[in-house]
Amino acid sequence: MIRMVKRALAGCLALGLAAAAVAPVAADELPGIKVGTLKFGTVNWELAVISEGLDRKHRFILERVDFADKDATSIALQSGEVDAIVTDWIWVAAQRKLGHNYTFVPFSRAVGAVMADPAKGIRSVADLAGRSIGIAGGADDKSWVLLQAYARKTAGLELKDKADVQFGAPPLLNELALRGKLDAVLNFWNFNARLKSRGFVPVISIRDILPELGLESDPPLLGWVFAERWATENPALARGLIDASYEAKRLMKSDDAVWNRLRPMMDAEDDVLFQALKEGFRAGAPDGYRRQDIAAAEGAFALMRQVDPASVGNLEALPDGTFWSGYWK
Repeated sequence: MIRMVKRALAGCLALGLAAAAVAPVAADELPGIKVGTLKFGTVNWELAVISEGLDRKHRFILERVDFADKDATSIALQSGEVDAIVTDWIWVAAQRKLGHNYTFVPFSRAVGAVMADPAKGIRSVADLAGRSIGIAGGADDKSWVLLQAYARKTAGLELKDKADVQFGAPPLLNELALRGKLDAVLNFWNFNARLKSRGFVPVISIRDILPELGLESDPPLLGWVFAERWATENPALARGLIDASYEAKRLMKSDDAVWNRLRPMMDAEDDVLFQALKEGFRAGAPDGYRRQDIAAAEGAFALMRQVDPASVGNLEALPDGTFWSGYWK
């Protein structure tokens, strides 16, 4: 009888401890993570999903801080106004060269594509010779550098010399293409989705040309970026943010109801555009953070450096720590 009572008490104690472990934590008892983001950027779609409760599940409160442009988010991170932003690993590598130990975890593999009106008759990279092409992101944009490498290898074509290349803001390039002022556009995935909804077709996808360039997998282009010191001092918070991010992506890839809730903030005026934006996000959402991501980025880095050293900040290699190693510890 005594043994039975002891076992019962032990069982009650275990249940009590388990209940305490899963008991909800009040918001004011959880630490906050300030994320800097563009006010109208697609990153906000995922942040909205995280804010529905995934942040509390992973023991933090997401605090979104909006900014007007990409440079403002970087300045906010450097000044300590925010804990994390989403940007590219080239920025991180350049910062580490300067002694600023920011680090990167993949957020998106979404890549651009060359889009054109079928009536323009552009069906391959060789057809871009003598045509006008709009490029988003500037002369150092990764997709543009990779497209040049592909044109050089497969068609013997120096695009920057043989095409009328025009750099500009993504919305402006789309508008010029729709008016017929540009023959083709290499734009970011979400702006390509808008062109697709207007009848434009992808001529060349950056993802499809990677194997031809010797890259076995597409590298992450954007990632969560934060100070390595912050992650070292707050390892559970840093991992919680990344875990919540990947859980949000899994929901967004599998649950259409999530997108129905997001639609009011997506600026999708019709069902065609809504579906194109949803499919584009899903196609670029990584399932997790893999060590192969680092190898893919190193391969892309070497290729970009060969085409245009300035596109990688004239770095010789990715500095150690560019990709955060703490996620596997």
